Amino acid sequence: MFWSGSAHSHEETKEWLARVEKVIPVLVQERERAERERVTPAAVIDALRAQNIHRMWVSPSFGGGGVSVRTGSAVLQALARVDASVAWQMGVQGVISRMSDYLPERVAARMFQECDRLVVGGINPTGHAEAVPGGYRLRGRWSFASGSTHADWLVCASRLTEDTAHREDTAHREGPGRTGDTGSVPAPTRMLFVPADAARLDNDWHTVGLRGTGSVSFTVDDVFVPEDFSVDGSLLRQPPLTRPSRGYPIAYYDFGPFTTASTALGIAQEALSAFPGIAVGAVPARGTQTLASSHTVQAGLARATGLVRSAELMLSDAADHASPRGPIGGEELSAVIRLAAAIVGENTVRAVDSLHSLAGTRSLAEGGRLDRCFRDVHSAVAHITLAPANFEMVGAYLLGNPLTMRR
Repeated sequence: MFWSGSAHSHEETKEWLARVEKVIPVLVQERERAERERVTPAAVIDALRAQNIHRMWVSPSFGGGGVSVRTGSAVLQALARVDASVAWQMGVQGVISRMSDYLPERVAARMFQECDRLVVGGINPTGHAEAVPGGYRLRGRWSFASGSTHADWLVCASRLTEDTAHREDTAHREGPGRTGDTGSVPAPTRMLFVPADAARLDNDWHTVGLRGTGSVSFTVDDVFVPEDFSVDGSLLRQPPLTRPSRGYPIAYYDFGPFTTASTALGIAQEALSAFPGIAVGAVPARGTQTLASSHTVQAGLARATGLVRSAELMLSDAADHASPRGPIGGEELSAVIRLAAAIVGENTVRAVDSLHSLAGTRSLAEGGRLDRCFRDVHSAVAHITLAPANFEMVGAYLLGNPLTMRR
């Protein structure tokens, strides 16, 4: 690992990695069960809660750890080296926790301090919200709700209905019906929070990798959500407003890539760790030398290591830029973070793929370390925050264009 920075940063990271060490025994004990049942057992979530890992990126004002981006990334990497599904869920919890800085303080305290289970949900706006007195009527269905089985609250990203959007357009000049060179503007979005028991979970998570995340779909049908339990989606691309309880002066959408990239890195680190145990002493069929003595294998392992190390450095550099002591906000920071995430996504999948290929049939045993890494990393890098479209976005920005979301 390539951690740098202040002594305080080192001590904080050491403290939180020690917390991870305390939960590793239960992660190891339960990970095969999680694979079979496609959901992380409650005992694992309880162990994480006992160490406050699920609140590590929440302001101390709301009972959280308030750890640095670097420390949180190190925690997710360490978890992913043991169980990528657990790391993924803690990453999802971490980034959705960032909405606590956008919610009214009393609401944020209720969700993240008074409640102790997860706050997760769906951030793709596939729901519909209609403005009514005091709030919204919400309905819709959301997919990929990692960790929702263990949630107290679910966030439901939604488009405002046409009448609601028209009213907000009149007030904010940003709703549908306004056209220009780029055509119609999409309906505004809101992030609405509902108690988990107001939703119906569907048993539809059947996947090759990240099986234990329990990333099922859920449905909400005509539920009232008070105004204070929602966040204007347009605000999430900007740092939250300054207030004493604010945990981070970093935009919500600049946090997400750190969580997915950190999990992918941890998976690749685990693959590097697993490979020598396969190569040393293994002789291919009809062969006379071990895999470890092959110059091709030796060079392949070194190249894979270089890919992972360079990804670590890129993510570490992005974390430095996102430090509250550094430049915060704006397209420059977003570009740095998205470039790092794209590099991590590309490098980690290439490294794991190459190791999987070099190991030959020895990598195929279901439940083996390298097999699990192969399945998990391909599921992880499918996430939009690690997608190759980030290269296009950053390249356009470097050529003088706005940093525009793609895909």
